Amino acid sequence: MTSPSSRHVLIAGAGIGGLTLACALRRAGVRATVFERAEALRPVGAGIIVQMNAAVALRRIGLCDAVVAEGERAEDSLILDTTGARITGVDVRSVQEELDAPMVSIHRARLQAVLRSHAGPDETVRLGVSVTGFQDDGARVTVALSDGGTVSGDVLVGADGLHSAVRAGLLGARPTRYSGYTSWRGICPASDLVKAGHFTETWGPGARFGIVPIGHGEVYWYATLNAPQGAQDAPGQTLAVLQERFAGWHAPIARVLAATPPERVLRTDIHDRPPVRSWSRGRVTLLGDAAHPMTPNLGQGGCQAIEDGVVLGECLTAPGNVEDALKAYESHRVRRANALVVMSWRMGRLAQWESPAARFVRDALFRRVPESAARRQLQTLVQGLR
Repeated sequence: MTSPSSRHVLIAGAGIGGLTLACALRRAGVRATVFERAEALRPVGAGIIVQMNAAVALRRIGLCDAVVAEGERAEDSLILDTTGARITGVDVRSVQEELDAPMVSIHRARLQAVLRSHAGPDETVRLGVSVTGFQDDGARVTVALSDGGTVSGDVLVGADGLHSAVRAGLLGARPTRYSGYTSWRGICPASDLVKAGHFTETWGPGARFGIVPIGHGEVYWYATLNAPQGAQDAPGQTLAVLQERFAGWHAPIARVLAATPPERVLRTDIHDRPPVRSWSRGRVTLLGDAAHPMTPNLGQGGCQAIEDGVVLGECLTAPGNVEDALKAYESHRVRRANALVVMSWRMGRLAQWESPAARFVRDALFRRVPESAARRQLQTLVQGLR
């Protein structure tokens, strides 16, 4: 049995979860190698809210302050109707003070840059090469790489996203589950249009629009719409489609769209996978979207990947063998992450309702829910992290 300090951990994927794990391992003096398909970690993508539970996890590996410094602290979080009237919300600032835990919005590229800068020397992350398969002989695990090479280590962690090759090798190749709605995400230089720290999501008939300032003079926005799977916008028409669909919705939605460069808009259908009871076998495990992909309705996908990385790092650096470490990791993570997969799926179905009568009743019920209920949910997320 190798001691934790002498282990070599192989990580497929340099996304948020994979890099968080690399940071956690480096902090504990454990060697990691990350294999990333992209040729470079370029400043692409949109925004993410690092919620309080994820911030507390990052604090455990000494990175919370560095992430907060690159984003924007939340003040309040509101759900609105298309006129801009409040449906429900929570004073996030007071909850942060109560729990001594920040909530920060940040560009994904800046979050990734913070994590990469703490993950280890240049050779820690191998760019332009992905894990395509693996062989676990019980004593070591050997990965096959897209460049034809192989590398052996003590553990393999699949952090390679929704369409994970490691997951396919571990659990079998199975289709994802389409949510019934598509999404657009964009970044615009429109901080003067949005109140600092003011996060909103607007609910309309079969559609939503969210606006989140992310610091550095930028605003992240997202939109969802019920749509057939695989539908695409005509070339060059994405913003026009959105401007037409969200015409008449409250300010500053139209101005945010008008301020967005077309090349900074991404469209993706929303998928997840039904939860599984286990995502480890032998010396191989999964984290983040490879383990428990979830719809974005609770804003917990990236946050749960961060939690995974921190907890798995702690388990792999504790005394004991690899198999016991992965069992401990699952005992801490499977139930919590799977519960959020289910909750997020249900919230998305509810938020995407089209029927006027159903939406009227839904909104009326949400308006009657006291703010204390939302506060308790945030508290439970933070306090439930182990």
